[in-house]
Formats: sequence, structure tokens, C-alpha cells
Amino acid sequence: MNVRLVAQPIALKSSPAQLASHCADEPWFLFLDSCEHPQGRYDMLFRQPLKKFIELRQEQPWPQYLQQQLQTQCDYSGPSHLPFQGGLAGAFSYDAGRVLEQLPEQALADIDLPDLAVGYYSNALIFDKQSAQYWLLAQEDEWQLQAEFWQACDIGPALQPQFRLTSGWQSNLSADEYQQRFKQIIAYLNAGDCYQINLAQRFSAEFTGHPWDAYRHLRASNKAPFSVYMKLADGALLSLSPERFLKVDANGQVETKPIKGTLPRDPDPQRDAQLAEQLQNSSKDRAENVMIVDLLRNDLSRLCRPHTVHVPKLFAIESYPAVHHLVSTVVGELQSAQQAIELLGACFPGGSITGAPKIRAMEIIEELEPHRRSFYCGSFGYFSQHGQSDTNIAIRTLVLDVNTAHCWAGGGIVADSQAANEYQETLDKVAKILPILEQLGHD
Repeated sequence: MNVRLVAQPIALKSSPAQLASHCADEPWFLFLDSCEHPQGRYDMLFRQPLKKFIELRQEQPWPQYLQQQLQTQCDYSGPSHLPFQGGLAGAFSYDAGRVLEQLPEQALADIDLPDLAVGYYSNALIFDKQSAQYWLLAQEDEWQLQAEFWQACDIGPALQPQFRLTSGWQSNLSADEYQQRFKQIIAYLNAGDCYQINLAQRFSAEFTGHPWDAYRHLRASNKAPFSVYMKLADGALLSLSPERFLKVDANGQVETKPIKGTLPRDPDPQRDAQLAEQLQNSSKDRAENVMIVDLLRNDLSRLCRPHTVHVPKLFAIESYPAVHHLVSTVVGELQSAQQAIELLGACFPGGSITGAPKIRAMEIIEELEPHRRSFYCGSFGYFSQHGQSDTNIAIRTLVLDVNTAHCWAGGGIVADSQAANEYQETLDKVAKILPILEQLGHD
């Protein structure tokens, strides 16, 4: 590519979110946002990709194609500790998994957005929370111009047109229809098709105003460490995800943190602590969690060195504003540090949002969910040319397509699941999303 990239410190007073507000209407602007959560060290703002990738290539699967694109390296001059040193970043839809496996086509595809929205970025503003320092990555001959752009944005937040719903949220499954599909899943589980199947419902509403205004309110209410705002030419993607998918460091060390097991928070501290303890000791949720841990151990083993895949943490509790989650950690070591996108393909989509075995679970999801998932349950993240990467599982995610907002909520169903509990869990998961946007008012 013969592009020389430079990363240098830049003095800015505004927060990453305030700076992002000035770019919120810019197509292909991407904000990877830790929402001040202690799990995240860096916030990253990406602009003006050199290349855009939106097509699922049939002749060469996208993981191999994008890995090749990443290896068309730029020269980099800057600190070695920075996580992004030029490379790919963006969004991979759940439906991008269709070209990796043979799946039926039954669910309605009614969202007119690409299945990939990935750019090759040489422009990135990186905030290191540990040192409270901004670093600006840009092409050497454009660094000063980019610095002047961000300095001009360093005046506090930009105000975007207020987000307003113009209709109420409508699910694509009534409570009765959810119950009917739940029974079909139990029949599949009892027949031995799967051990676990994830079933989601989709909520949709019409809106006016700007997606950034919606994201601004949602990030304040959710504080999720793997949050994302991405502006597309014909829509926007908003993710308030608490779940890491795959993190890879420059030496090829891999970490994935599947979530399986959820209970709502309670305003009473004593009752809230009891709920967290109840979740951690729930035999059903532990069984559900360990199924996905085993699936991910298998997925990681496809590209990791033999005997390096293990589970340092099983059944940890992580608490967020709306829910407690049961989270495990699986680690491994890649055979080559330059395999991060191929690893994404080997594990895609994440087992925590499909079920197990994965392909049969995806076939049943396609049969039972009325609409395609689009970017819900896909992944957002970055892949630096020096080998480091980090991606999320796109849960608690909204897809805004023209004037319609879509938001999904799902959960894993196992043989001893109860329909009423599973249905309520889907509502608990969006308790800090749908009502927040409703409170912004209706036109």
C-alpha cells in the first residue's frame, strides 16, 4: 500500500464521546466506546477509510480475503503499545456467517443494509484512559490536517437533532407466538438435534431525529464496555454490548468471554446481591454456560496451538445497570499472530448467541425467527496490522435503517428451561434500551 502512518500524542480536553458527536453524521465514522467502564482501557474513533468492504465474496470467504487485505501493510511509526496501528475496523453481521456454512434461507431479510461494513482505516484517534492521553494515528503527510480537525472539534459536544420515536415498539413475536416457538425448540432438544438453542424476538419502531442522540442517552444508561456507534451511508448501528467476543494480542494470545446466564438487577442492595448469588449457583445457568464454553474451546482449537486452550475463569458474575450476567473466560494461543480475522471466521457467529451444536442451532433459528438478525449477534471491532484485535458480540444492539429502529433480545433455551422465564429474560435484557428511547418522547 506504500502508506506511512504516524501516531503522535495530541492535547485535547473533550471526552471521546464529545469528540465523536462532531463526526456522528459522517458516513463510515466508527466509535469503539468503553463507556468509562473499567474493563476497557482504550476508546477509538475511526474516520475516512482508505478502502471499504461490504460484499460477501463467494469465490473467497471473507475471513481469508480480509486477512490478506490486512497483510497489505502500511509502514508505522509510533508507540508499540498502541492497540491500533492501521488496519481494519467495522461491523460483521450475523448473516455474514451464511457464506461460511450452508444454511437455509427462510427468515425474511427486510433490512436493506450490507452484511459487512468494514473499512481499512489509516485515521484513528485513540484515547488511553490509563494515562489520560490522546494519540492521533494518520498518514504522515496528513497528520497535521487531521490534528487540526480534532482540535476544531475540541469545543464540547455537538448537538444533533433530537431522537424521537414516532410509533411504539412492536415485537415480531407475540407472547403466544414465542411460547409456540419455545415448544418447538423443546421438541428439537428432546429429539437430540441440539443441547441449546438461542431464540430472539425483534422490536421495531419508527423514529425521527438523529441516531447519535439515541446513542448518547443509551450509553449513559448502559455503561457497557464494548459499546459501538457506527454511521453508515443509509443507516446507523448502535451497540451497548457487555460481551467480548475475541481479543488477540500482538503475540497471538487469544481471550474470549462468553455470557450465558442472566438475572435482572434489583434496586434493593440486599435483594440485588441475593440475585447475583442465585445466578452464580444456578445449576441450569451453569450447565448452559459450560455448553458454550465447550463450544468455544472447540472453535478456538481450530487455529490455536495444541494444548494451549484452557478456561482460567468459569462462572464469574459481571453486573450491569439492567442485569447480572454469568461470564466465563477461555484463552488460547494462535499458531500465527497474523490469524486474527481467520480466527473470527472460525468462531463466527459466536456460540453464546447461536446454541450448540452451532450449525444445527443456526438452522433452527432460521426456521423459527421471522426475520433475519442483520447486525444483531454479529460482531464489531478492530484488527490492527501488527496482529492485535478486539471484537464484541453484538447483543443489546440496534440497527437503524432509514426511519425504522430495530432492537433484538434473545436467550439460550435448554431442556429444563421454562417458557415464561425465558420470555421475561428477553425483556430484562432490553430494560435499559427500549424504555430509555420511549422516554425521549413521541412525535
